[in-house]
Amino acid sequence: MTQPGVFDPAQGRPTIDSVAGARSDLAPGPSVDIANGAPTGTDATDRIVLSYVSGTLTQPHVYFTESADHGATWSAPRAIETAGDRGYYAAPAISPNGTDVYVVYNAFTTPYHPNTSSPNMLVGVVKHADVGGSGTGAFSELHRGVSGDARGSSANALSAEFLGDYVYAAATRTYGAAVWNDARNAADCPAIDAWRESLITGGTVARPAPQQDCPANFGNSDIYGGTYADPTP
Repeated sequence: MTQPGVFDPAQGRPTIDSVAGARSDLAPGPSVDIANGAPTGTDATDRIVLSYVSGTLTQPHVYFTESADHGATWSAPRAIETAGDRGYYAAPAISPNGTDVYVVYNAFTTPYHPNTSSPNMLVGVVKHADVGGSGTGAFSELHRGVSGDARGSSANALSAEFLGDYVYAAATRTYGAAVWNDARNAADCPAIDAWRESLITGGTVARPAPQQDCPANFGNSDIYGGTYADPTP
């Protein structure tokens, strides 16, 4: 796995969206699920599915791999993100009987930029694939959320964006459930943008007071989620 991102002086951690962006050092971490036949185990296939983010700053990919022999061997990792998506967080789920796989991920749809003056557009995506005799098939989009500008999110210190590792999935025999970071309701604050950039450039911009200097919904990032029926029951 290759950690995507570049070192960000505003927070001392890597980012993939912009300077003073959302830290990405936790984002690539792998997430797994297993077809364990819950609740009785009688129809378990024990297939393990795994997703993670890896790649360059230009194109962080959402990768998927799986094992049908209890982890002894794994399929070649394949990128499953929709074209134009720059992967950020990802998590898979497989139905207890091993017939359906769901993957949820966050992605930026804008390129990295070394300033805070351009939007950092974030989206949440849920994908599905059927499992056949040769393994998990091609993924298709079940849901694509409303995009939002991640500059409207904030860490407690205000000096950078914050998007937590709140991206997870679960599956039953008939549907998948997923949650993701969402910035559709978060408003950008130009005063915060200017101050964040000044922390890196050595400027003298005064620290803003969000309640006085920003829109009311600055910092209003959310966790969105949904349930999605198996499209090929």
